This record gives sequence, C-alpha cells and structure tokens, in this order.
Amino acid sequence: MFQIPQNGTILSIRFPRKDVMIIRLTVNESNTYNEVEITINCPQIDNELERLIKQINQLHITLTGTKDGRTYSLLVDNVYYIESIDNRSFLYNEKDIYESDLKLYEIEKLLASTHFIRISKNLIVNTALIDSVRALFNGKFEASLMNSEKVIVNRHYVKSFKEKFLT
Repeated sequence: MFQIPQNGTILSIRFPRKDVMIIRLTVNESNTYNEVEITINCPQIDNELERLIKQINQLHITLTGTKDGRTYSLLVDNVYYIESIDNRSFLYNEKDIYESDLKLYEIEKLLASTHFIRISKNLIVNTALIDSVRALFNGKFEASLMNSEKVIVNRHYVKSFKEKFLT
C-alpha cells in the first residue's frame, strides 16, 4: 500500500481484464486554497470511474439521527442500511441505531446518486458495505454486510440491486 504524499503525484497502474489502465493522482496541498477541487480527465466514464464518482459524492452527504435524546450528524458512508418500521425511519451503522425524521422515500431521493439502493418496501442498503451476496431458492437474495448482519433483497428489487451491486 502506498502513502499519499503531502504534495506530488502518485502513479498507479492497474490491469483490469486485458487492458492497461493508468491512473495518475496529483495532490497539491497549500494554504492558498480555500476549497477542494477534484477534476477527472478521462477518455470516457466507465463502470470503475462511475463507482469512484459515486463514492466521492457520498463523502459529503450527512443524515441527522437521534439516539437517547441526542441528535447526531451521520456520514452516509458509515450507514449500513436504513429501515422503515411503523412509519418511522431508522439508520443503522456498525453498532448503533438512530431514528430519522425523514420518510424512507425522502432518504432514498437524497441518496439516489450514491451506493444506496432500495431492496425491499421498507429497506435501503449501502452496497459499498456489502461483504457477500447469495441467491435464495425463492428468487430473493441474502446480502451479508461487513458488520455481519444479513438483509434480504426482495424479488421485486433483485434486478436493480444486481445492476447496482455488480457494476
């Protein structure tokens, strides 16, 4: 694994399939900058770049959740899934559960350009935090998350789930 230098260029060569892909990452750190700018120059956006863009977009999105009478700002990157129970939405991270004031469809709309996807009528999952998936006999899928929890992908949502998870 390489370390990101304070200032400089990292040259990374990867070999997906038979094609050679060269990715050059340049980091310029200076107090003269007052914002972060990310520019991607490429011949075309492929599945890997699309996934990278989604990850970058997901970094700045936060959701508000309450737990034990306190309100927290949660980065969606750390949210494993969102579930609606009795018209109330709950955000699940690795260890804790937070309640959200938003409805599930409102959260789904906020997270449309991220790794989140609806997998049942009452559940949205972060595909970036899925460890593995297995098909069940009834046309459903079982997704094992990185925190060892398991969620079921309903038959109705399997096609869109596979498209998002496998790309």
